[in-house]
Amino acid sequence: MNFKQLREDFPTLRADPNLAYLDNACVTLKPDSVVDAIHEYYTTSPGCGGRSVHRYGTKVSQHTAAARAKLSTFINANSKREMVFTRNATQSLNQVAHGMKWDKGDVVLTTDREHNSNLVPWLQLEREQGVDHRIVASNPDNSFDLEGFEAACAEAGSKLKLVSMSHVGNLDGVTLPIKEIAKITHDHGALMCVDGAQSTPHMDVDVQDLDIDFLAFSIHKMCGPSGMGGLWGRYDLLENLRTIQAGGQTVQTSTYDSIEWAAPPARFEGGLGHFSGMIGTGAAIDYLAALDMSAVKQHEIKLNRIMSDTVSGLAGVDIIGPKDPAQRGGICSILMHDLPAHDIALLLDEAAGVMVRSGQHCVHSWFNARGHENGSLRASAYFYNTEEEVKLFADTFEEAVQAFS
Repeated sequence: MNFKQLREDFPTLRADPNLAYLDNACVTLKPDSVVDAIHEYYTTSPGCGGRSVHRYGTKVSQHTAAARAKLSTFINANSKREMVFTRNATQSLNQVAHGMKWDKGDVVLTTDREHNSNLVPWLQLEREQGVDHRIVASNPDNSFDLEGFEAACAEAGSKLKLVSMSHVGNLDGVTLPIKEIAKITHDHGALMCVDGAQSTPHMDVDVQDLDIDFLAFSIHKMCGPSGMGGLWGRYDLLENLRTIQAGGQTVQTSTYDSIEWAAPPARFEGGLGHFSGMIGTGAAIDYLAALDMSAVKQHEIKLNRIMSDTVSGLAGVDIIGPKDPAQRGGICSILMHDLPAHDIALLLDEAAGVMVRSGQHCVHSWFNARGHENGSLRASAYFYNTEEEVKLFADTFEEAVQAFS
């Protein structure tokens, strides 16, 4: 694939080609087709889908239904009825956590390197409902300890109800063997929930092949609009899930003292929908579906290798995760120790136009457990990034480290 040619599809890259945007694990840039789809909604048919039957409402209903179908196909869902529109992966994970029925002592397993979105809901349940949240420790290089996971499942026994883990870590880019994890989970009679925020934009994700039960992800990391995410769940599970956003179209009908819930996915989409976001999602999925996701992944690894080769030789900093960039996808997260992560991030932007993320990346638990309150500097690549951009980052970062040392 000609990734450099694809850069012409992005208005921000055309506006200033000298800027290097390497904060894609946070939010990706938007192609013209997504911007145009959103603009078209507001300028030609800014109606209310699923309710109004006039021409504006009908057009929105048609476009949002098409977007749901495209998204379902993209992850290989059995039906578009299994695809719920949410605000982001955080809301999706909260819907699973607070929508399930729990008994005191039920066990939930996560890893020790989860985003707050896949940690805090379980801590909430532990505090409020007596759910037993347990951590599966990673190997020293942050790779997944499959034997340790099997032991944790065996120890939980019949109390194990759910395993919820990130497919790809936003901390380090490490990919977990989800298919193997799901098999072990199901062998122990539990459900498998996956945080796919960092995997769905960067690789082929097939929910049938992975044999999982829930998948949460963020559209804003997939070239789509802000404020858009998705939750996929097996339909029989969604049918028994309690909505955490009741009202509006979440009900089929109601009386003064009774509720008849709507069928999924409407049950989980209470309130006026983010229609421009849904329509923009359809455009984003059209764009991604035209790419070779295997080639995207290899391109990101190649860029990460360039960054890692320079960074790994610097004194006073360490790359989080396995040494081989092939195991970290497009993420190069640099542990800063005593160096000022935020100051260096500002310097990179002001001196070279390089945009990266600094801080604890919503994985406070991992940093705090290791005494690294200063966090890390994370450069995260996507298909539209170039070798020149990551070289500029690596060289400028090297100069910055020397200046602050």
